[in-house]
Amino acid sequence: MDKEYFAHETAVIDEGCRIGKGTKIWHFSHIMTNCIIGERCNIGQNVVIGPEVKIGNNVKIQNNVSVFKGVTLENGVFCGPSMVFTNVYNPRSYIPRMEEIRTTTVKEGASLGANCTIVCGHTIGKFAFVGAGAVVLRDVPDYALVKGVPARVVGWMCECGTKLRFAGNRSKCNKCRKEYILTRGNVERCKNGKVSRQSIEVI
Repeated sequence: MDKEYFAHETAVIDEGCRIGKGTKIWHFSHIMTNCIIGERCNIGQNVVIGPEVKIGNNVKIQNNVSVFKGVTLENGVFCGPSMVFTNVYNPRSYIPRMEEIRTTTVKEGASLGANCTIVCGHTIGKFAFVGAGAVVLRDVPDYALVKGVPARVVGWMCECGTKLRFAGNRSKCNKCRKEYILTRGNVERCKNGKVSRQSIEVI
């Protein structure tokens, strides 16, 4: 039976992995034991997906990224080239600490810019945007734009990837016209003038 996904001949896929229809895995990448990868993902060149990692649908992982055990990527996440995840907070080469893995979750639609670093144990909110080269040391709110070392909230982003401009506590995207409300430092999308609290099934 033909596979429903594409893997380049140089890619290595270990036993026990589940890979969704339409996913593409490119040169020299390694998908380790018992990974779950959704449909229509694009796994770039020289990518390592650690054991038991869960990745949703429509995820794009650019070249030279390692997604270590303990990391979960929800639907529609973008990982820029050479960005970094960690999974142990205080590693030493001579002290085994795999039982001390701190989990990291990247929520639906979030974008992680090239060369950014996500220190383990944090959640990146849905449709958040981490700027290139930023170092994330704390949770990132939904829709937040964070930059710098350490990363700080410097603005808010629409689901389409356009920076939002707020008048008071309301914003309408200049590009796609989606509407948002800012309340106590958190942004939520509005639908028909009301805040949308609809949950989205991810994996």
